[in-house]
Amino acid sequence: MKPVSDRGSYSVTEAMFHSFLRSWGLLRQAQDPYFAQFGISASQWGILRVLQRAALKGETELPLKEVSERMLIQPPSVTGVVDRLERQGFVKRSPSKTDLRVRHLSLTPQGQKLMAKVLEGHGQRIQSLFAGLQPHEQETMLGLLKRMEAHLHTVISPQSGNGT
Repeated sequence: MKPVSDRGSYSVTEAMFHSFLRSWGLLRQAQDPYFAQFGISASQWGILRVLQRAALKGETELPLKEVSERMLIQPPSVTGVVDRLERQGFVKRSPSKTDLRVRHLSLTPQGQKLMAKVLEGHGQRIQSLFAGLQPHEQETMLGLLKRMEAHLHTVISPQSGNGT
């Protein structure tokens, strides 16, 4: 088997892509038990975190579509997760005062308490997940991921207006 650097740039790019996907999958597997101890899934956590961050900025409720956009997923995918969160008492849906088609989402007091509990150990948990990298490697990785994110925004921007 040839070393990665001898395979050509396409192969390196493909290997990097697969490694990125495997790493993402492993991060999710590592986090699932953490969230499960609080009775939520990673998807539920994502929605709760979007709402909590919005509330910290003074946005006490968000349109469901806005939550989807901030999570980079389609609204139908969010609906089932929101249904479960609502049944658990962590979020509340309310109609828009200006557009009857729009539903707003907000954290309930119970949801706020849950967030405080999860966040008690969240930072330490994240640090442990990246402990295999030295601090300077984490800085490098962060810089590279931000560049990749910026590039991906340019790739998808032309598509966003044409319905694809």
